[in-house]
Amino acid sequence: MFITLSDVFQFMGRFFKEAFMPPYEGRELLKQCYDIGYKSLALISLTGFITGIVFTKQSRPSLAEFGATSWLPSLVGIALLRTLAPLLTSLIAAGKVGSSIGAELGSMRVTEQIDAMEVSATNPFKFLVSTRVMACTITIPILTFYTALVGMLGALLNVAMSEGTSARLFFQASLESITFLDITASTIKAVLFGFTIGVVGCYQGYYSSKGTEGVGKAANSSVVIGMFLIFIEEVVSVQFFGLFRT
Repeated sequence: MFITLSDVFQFMGRFFKEAFMPPYEGRELLKQCYDIGYKSLALISLTGFITGIVFTKQSRPSLAEFGATSWLPSLVGIALLRTLAPLLTSLIAAGKVGSSIGAELGSMRVTEQIDAMEVSATNPFKFLVSTRVMACTITIPILTFYTALVGMLGALLNVAMSEGTSARLFFQASLESITFLDITASTIKAVLFGFTIGVVGCYQGYYSSKGTEGVGKAANSSVVIGMFLIFIEEVVSVQFFGLFRT
C-alpha cells in the first residue's frame, strides 16, 4: 500500500512538473476538453434535469407538512449548488471519462505505443497524461455549473406545473439564498474532483500491464477508485467548508 501511495505521489509530482513547463500541448488539451466536456453534455443534461424534477417532487411533501412550500426554490438552489451538482457531475465523469481514459492509455501501453513515443523522442507523459488531467480539471467545474442550471430548470418545470410559479420568481428565490462561499466551495470541489478523476484514470492506464486483461482492469479500477476518492473528498470538503458557515 505504501509503495503504491509513493508511486501515486511521484506520478502527481511529475504531472505538476510536466504541465507547467514548455513545450505546451495546446491543441491536444483543447481536443481533450472537447472529448471530456462536450461529449458528456447529453448524459449530464438528462441526469441533471431528472435530478431537479425528482428532488423537487420528493421535497415538497416534507415542506408541505410545515406549510413551507414557498421555501422549495431556495432549497433546490442550495442543494444543487452546494452538493448535488458537483457530486453528480463528478460521478458521471468518473464512470464515463475515467473509464475511457484508463482503457485508452492502457491499450496504448499494452500495444507498446507509449514505448514507441519514448523512442521517437516524444514526451508521452506530457502529451497523454498532462493534457488529460488538465482537461478534466478545467471541464468538470464548467459542467458542474451547467448541471446546476439544468437541474434548476427541471425543478422549475415541476414547481410551475404544481404551483404555477413563474420562472422569474423561481430563480429569484433560488438565488437569494446562495452566497459567494457556496459558489467558491462548489468550484473548489469540482476542481478537486476533476483532478482526481484525471489522475486516477491516467495512472491506472499509464501503468497497466498483462495484455487485454490489464486494459479491462485499468478501466474498472479508474471508475471504482475514482468514485471512492470522490466520496471521501466530498465528506472532507463538507466538514471543511462547514467551519466557515458557523
